[in-house]
Amino acid sequence: MTMTKNDIVDTLCEKLDDVSKKEAAALVATLFDTIKDTLSGGETVKIAGFGNFVVRDKEARVGRNPQSGEKITISARRVVTFKASPSLKDAVNDAG
Repeated sequence: MTMTKNDIVDTLCEKLDDVSKKEAAALVATLFDTIKDTLSGGETVKIAGFGNFVVRDKEARVGRNPQSGEKITISARRVVTFKASPSLKDAVNDAG
């Protein structure tokens, strides 16, 4: 099963009795926009008890087209990585 953005909004509404669905949707959208804007600026997002989102620069490299075997250049880019906190890892491992 996959949890979607709407599922997060619904969960917020269930757990916080005085928050409407519209307010919860605005909260979730603002949170995601803030994280996206921070990462776009090259900064790290640290959420205590959850983990860190980090922007890394990847160098350009040579790769291969798997169908033809032809060499291609993969351009340099920035990627987002996530490292789970020890408490998140423990919660995931205890649930399984």
